[in-house]
Amino acid sequence: MSGRDNVKSLENKVSETIERTDHLVELVPVDHLTWRPELPHGQPTAGDLGHLLGHLLDCLAGFCAALYAAYPSELSDFVSLQALRVNHACLPEEARKQMKIYADHIHRGFQQSTDADLARRIPTVFVPEGETLLSLLLGNLEHLISHKYQLFFYLKLAGVAVTSRDIYTWRGVRPKGWRFTR
Repeated sequence: MSGRDNVKSLENKVSETIERTDHLVELVPVDHLTWRPELPHGQPTAGDLGHLLGHLLDCLAGFCAALYAAYPSELSDFVSLQALRVNHACLPEEARKQMKIYADHIHRGFQQSTDADLARRIPTVFVPEGETLLSLLLGNLEHLISHKYQLFFYLKLAGVAVTSRDIYTWRGVRPKGWRFTR
């Protein structure tokens, strides 16, 4: 055991989730960016596809924030990521470009991590006494997976032909060219 086996497993799951999210973003028709599902009367209005793309960027920024909090000296350049826009309506091309920037930073953050680090408590705005780095990373993964599914479902409702192969990484079948999948 290298002392990084759990970190590598977690990074692989995060990376494949980012890759599948990127794939779904690529499928968003540019002429559907203002499309939103119709909800039953009395329900709040759902957000549109363009804003969902911007929120996916916020999901990835959350990973970077957690990793920066764990390694502020080693990842001091992560502060520059705050200049990137999130939670805004954007084109699929813009979202994919920015997702790549976040994915590269997330990879660098995982390279700093050891299995022992996953148990370190990191103070947060919500929990000043801290949560474990693992809990923070899993929370961000859960957030990303939820919105990846939201995008998948929106695409289905908007008439885009998507299947389970579009949302999940099938073991033994890796997408070509995705740098972080190991």
